[in-house]
Amino acid sequence: MDREAYMAEALLLAEEAFAAGDVPVGCVIADETGRIIGRGRNRREERADATAHAEVEAIREACGQRGSWRLDGCTMYVTLEPCPMCTGAIINARIPTLVFGAREPLSGSCGSVIDLFQERYGHKSAVYTGVLGDECRGLLQSFFSSLR
Repeated sequence: MDREAYMAEALLLAEEAFAAGDVPVGCVIADETGRIIGRGRNRREERADATAHAEVEAIREACGQRGSWRLDGCTMYVTLEPCPMCTGAIINARIPTLVFGAREPLSGSCGSVIDLFQERYGHKSAVYTGVLGDECRGLLQSFFSSLR
């Protein structure tokens, strides 16, 4: 699969979050063979849990699939630029590649507010932005418009 196909999978999860009343963010993690080993969607409202982000859910599942906290060789695809917590989780899981759709000007920590990958942590991920960005942004805009 190509980047757009993986991001389309993440968008399906974001749509599930939207339908459940959560901010529509979805995430998938693929291993080096291309198999999706982790899926997650935003569940903060559903679980009343500030840490129930799509990336964290996907990392937990991928670690369980691997039987290891190290996700080297994997690529994360997420519809929205990760926040500081999720960027920290990516660093801690040693995910070498991050692909995201839409920028997050309020809390994005991969270049919008700060780029945590440029800080002196023991791991840096390669970051690719804008994959299906219009679709990711459009879903977020629709969600927030529906709240007004």
